[in-house]
Amino acid sequence: MADEMVEFSATQRETDDGTPGATAAFAYDRMTVGRFREAFPRARWRDDLGAWFVPGKRAERRLTAWMSRAWTGVLAHADQRGRDAFTFEPITSPYLEVTEDLIVRTPYSRSVIAELRAVPWARWDPASKAWRVPFQSFVDLRRRWPAIEDAARQAEPEARRRRAESRRSSPGHEERRAEAAERRRHRYPVPEDALPPLDRVLMTHAGPVMFEAITGELLEPEIAGRFYPDVTAGPAPLIWAAWRRPTHAELVQAWPARTAPGPADLARGWWTPTIDALREERRNAASLDGARATRRARAP
Repeated sequence: MADEMVEFSATQRETDDGTPGATAAFAYDRMTVGRFREAFPRARWRDDLGAWFVPGKRAERRLTAWMSRAWTGVLAHADQRGRDAFTFEPITSPYLEVTEDLIVRTPYSRSVIAELRAVPWARWDPASKAWRVPFQSFVDLRRRWPAIEDAARQAEPEARRRRAESRRSSPGHEERRAEAAERRRHRYPVPEDALPPLDRVLMTHAGPVMFEAITGELLEPEIAGRFYPDVTAGPAPLIWAAWRRPTHAELVQAWPARTAPGPADLARGWWTPTIDALREERRNAASLDGARATRRARAP
């Protein structure tokens, strides 16, 4: 059971430059990553492989030995302690199901996802479309459960409907509608003397984009002041550029900047994203892809 929860696998392979090594794949959680990095300090995460790469001709053997030696007994003991804790102080909730592990199933909520990602050993199970948490992580789950349950209730359709009605009656509703309509135009102002590269993942004040074309159409001053106050042209006028959102695959393949954007980059309105920004956007894109897949599966 412990090995199934970790879902650890090691595969011998070589990198493109011929470096021998092995990839290690396992369900993400901070505790596992921390212990893994302690055991293999030369390991590096590879976005293109979706796994950790450990260099060395005997890497696969070392990885397999570490897994069997370091975790089997530890996980079994921790699992029993979690079961005892659950028996003494159980969680009763419509969002929690108890089987051989703990199954958390809620309406889609980014807040819920963020909380569960912080629970060690918690993993998303595409087959059951739910989060699975082993009993060894019960104490961490119980500590975060009030926030998880509250976010799940806020994500229920009726709660969303009430919030939508409240927003429609608020004073800034028309301005928000205008901003949303402007975003749907998929256009963004860029300085005429600092045009962005096309078909490359860039960061803007509107989030990550891939510019597809420079229309050359001048930006109206009232539109710039109302919707794009952070973009300044300097001596050159602002013109429109057409954009689209990058896919998860494009975000994974994007090359990050070595330094954070400076004041000139922010004033220009576009810049190369840092690795931290790319990682966050990759997680968001993966979550959106999962939500779309769930909706397609539920559709008649």
